Amino acid sequence: MQDRYAVVGNPIAHSKSPAIHTLFAKQTQQKLSYEKILIELGHFEKDVKRFFTSGGKGLNVTVPFKENAFTFPDQLTPRAQLAGAVNTLIQQTDGSILGDTTDGAGLINDLQRNCFLLKNAKILVLGAGGAVRGILEPLLAQQPKEVVIANRTVAKAQMLADIFDNYGNIRACGFDDLTGYEFDTVINGTSASLAGELPPVPESIFANNKNTGAYDMMYSKKLTPFLLWAKQQNVSLLTDGLGMLVGQAAESFQLWRGVMPDITPVIDALRNQ
Repeated sequence: MQDRYAVVGNPIAHSKSPAIHTLFAKQTQQKLSYEKILIELGHFEKDVKRFFTSGGKGLNVTVPFKENAFTFPDQLTPRAQLAGAVNTLIQQTDGSILGDTTDGAGLINDLQRNCFLLKNAKILVLGAGGAVRGILEPLLAQQPKEVVIANRTVAKAQMLADIFDNYGNIRACGFDDLTGYEFDTVINGTSASLAGELPPVPESIFANNKNTGAYDMMYSKKLTPFLLWAKQQNVSLLTDGLGMLVGQAAESFQLWRGVMPDITPVIDALRNQ
């Protein structure tokens, strides 16, 4: 019998996770099944318990259940505790459930793969939601010169800066406070691209050098509005979040199966679809 894995969420029909993990399994010669499961609101704990008691080995969790996934496991990894988020559930040999987060590792892998400046760089992160909180510790571990979190509500950004203050040079500000500042790497962690909008930031945020990069944690077939805007500011290094998606999935796959797949051919396959 094949080991069973799945991704849960609501909605879930759009998820690329089954395609990604099927490609991982084929590449690494692992025998497993991976499906997507729609969970009705209010049924997370009941349905996830049923999944594991019926033989399931691991789950990925997407919106709107990441808060449920944080409180569900018997144990949390240190990085999940710090991030305040869980996107991966693992059934351990004693039957207990371990919660982990792989988003930050997926982002760093993709940034490095695409040659973004990280060490000794000035990095701007736009947004202060749960997605951003999950990437700050691994981002600070790359030893940037500075990480600035900018958000419409400054208090939310400041809360994150306070939480991660011991991990590196980090500060918070509002979008309006960015005028006159330049950054080597700008990461859009807002959901503005989903609505076809831009974060209200000045054109001056991009440093005038050939290695300046713009990264959008959202992804689409075409350039996201944020990346299109960055291109108009003569930024040449433009990357969306598809590689992050595949990278965090690869981290989950390794936690479950003990082998790290090669993400590059999987990213290429998804791009070609």
